[in-house]
Amino acid sequence: MNPDALRGHMDALLLSVVEHEPLHGYAIIEALRERSGGALDVPTGTVYPALRRLERAGFLASEWATVGGRKRRTYRLTDSGRAELAGERTAWSSFTSVIGRVLNPQT
Repeated sequence: MNPDALRGHMDALLLSVVEHEPLHGYAIIEALRERSGGALDVPTGTVYPALRRLERAGFLASEWATVGGRKRRTYRLTDSGRAELAGERTAWSSFTSVIGRVLNPQT
């Protein structure tokens, strides 16, 4: 997938992945890959700065946990993050609807 296509959507993707359970960074990357059928192979250099930015914004909270015998920072969605994700989903739905009407005017 073209990396430019993800621009502006990474926050929603990351928030969605941690919606139901806290995950550490590598598990988040794996979840993106798995949910997308392998189409999203996002580099760590993109994911980790975005996670820190989302945490500073109050959408994620993190804590250290031992996972598989290793200490890892896990991220979970905050109440503000849930509200942000809901807004992102609404915006995405509107966006895809508008683009769909332009690209497929007969449907």
